Amino acid sequence: MIQKINLFLIILIFNALNPVAAQKESEIHYQLNFSEAQEHYIAVSLKLSNLKESTTTLVLPVWTPGYYKILDNPAHIVDFQAITADNAKLDWHKSSKNKWVINTNKQTSIRVSYRVYANRKSVAESNVNATYAFLANTDVFMFPEGKKEDSISLAVELPEQWSEIATGLKKQEDELFYASNFDVLYDSPLYLGNQKMFDFQQLGKDFTLAIATPEGFNKDRFIKDLREIILRTTDLMQHIPFEEYTFIMMEAGGGGLEHANSQAVFTYGSFDFKTDADYKAFLNFITHEYFHLYNVKALRPVELGPFDYSKENYTTMLWVAEGFTVYYEYLIMRDAGLINSQEVLHYLSSHFKAIENKEGKEHMSLERSSFDVWNHFLNKDAITDATTISYYQKGPIIALLLDLAIRHESENKHSLDDVMRYLYKVYYQEQEQGYTEDEFWQAVAELAGKSLDELRGYVETTTAPDYEKYLAYGALALDLTEVDNPETTLVEREYQLIKTEPKTSLQKEIREALLRE
Repeated sequence: MIQKINLFLIILIFNALNPVAAQKESEIHYQLNFSEAQEHYIAVSLKLSNLKESTTTLVLPVWTPGYYKILDNPAHIVDFQAITADNAKLDWHKSSKNKWVINTNKQTSIRVSYRVYANRKSVAESNVNATYAFLANTDVFMFPEGKKEDSISLAVELPEQWSEIATGLKKQEDELFYASNFDVLYDSPLYLGNQKMFDFQQLGKDFTLAIATPEGFNKDRFIKDLREIILRTTDLMQHIPFEEYTFIMMEAGGGGLEHANSQAVFTYGSFDFKTDADYKAFLNFITHEYFHLYNVKALRPVELGPFDYSKENYTTMLWVAEGFTVYYEYLIMRDAGLINSQEVLHYLSSHFKAIENKEGKEHMSLERSSFDVWNHFLNKDAITDATTISYYQKGPIIALLLDLAIRHESENKHSLDDVMRYLYKVYYQEQEQGYTEDEFWQAVAELAGKSLDELRGYVETTTAPDYEKYLAYGALALDLTEVDNPETTLVEREYQLIKTEPKTSLQKEIREALLRE
């Protein structure tokens, strides 16, 4: 039986022990305690001030932006209680699985406490133990219904054995942080422990690199490569949407998640990369999450923000948000001098091979793969390969075809880069809103000089793309040599992108521009 700590006592003594924090706390103020970290528990204290209603409803998200899966976060909330400023208990009940309704008795200030069991390992779920804590935040912090836009202050009590906090949140004082609203809080994970911390500047911005497993870490080389990735991404988008950014690189695991002020990624468990290909693959991964700053965090489909954290948020445009980001991770790595043109073709070829050798392409459109991600994300079964496709695979293919088509129709005066910059400027910088599907295609038409309806059809239907036509615009082709796949005992095709002899000066010019030859 796990012994409970006195959460109310933590709340009551907090201001006395933290006079600076008390002066700067918001009307929504959280405090975290990790005295039960070895048992995977976080003690959460919440002070709500300036209340005006007779009831207050607290809502816990059931998903994390960028991770399109409903999670059982509410099941891990334990010992929920609410009291007045005078320590009188308040009645409460649940109105749904993720909503706690508190009868405030017309009190203007109340205190809430609960514990979170955090023992899941993913980029969207918190994990706490005696060694470290990763907080995904959506499964830790409840927001008062109707006050999601209010500011939040957060105090963190580090255990004696831990020394570091890595996060994109703004720091007010030591272990006291601030978020302008809950969307920002949920978009700013925290990593606590004894990770190695490195600071550097690039283009006048502050960067922090937090590494949980630094074995084999070559500081000079890795930060030099990060600098190049940052420079080339900025060259591409011609703007930086932040003042500070944190790279959170955790222990061994799978996956990463983008945020507007940080990224949280799992690693191989060390920085002692066995091969050059492994190192480049990891840099591709980091570049992918970094480009998400622009594509999905700043520039986004209109459905992806503001979020409803209590249910699925559907969009048909993840093939742009994710698929294009895959495409651009290769181009940015190319421009940074970290991979060459032949490697770009090799990476892109893997996506052709993955899609075209899969029966699912006959049953699911690219648009549908985005909308139905809530059914299929990390939820594979016996019919998945035969009935579905991934926008991570077909998205970069369409990005390549669009890039070639725009260059061809504009006589190489414009490219997909110009579309991304245009959308970013208009919908993020000027209008501060997301774009619709029609607005995306209108931007493509404007830069290409004509509507590209055939390519749009390849997105909206299962019609097989005319690869020969579009690849020829850049003097490229597909090697369709048949090979045996020992894993499936099926005969597949190579689908390797190869260079061909340009027949026109425009073909030569387009390929040189695309591959930086």
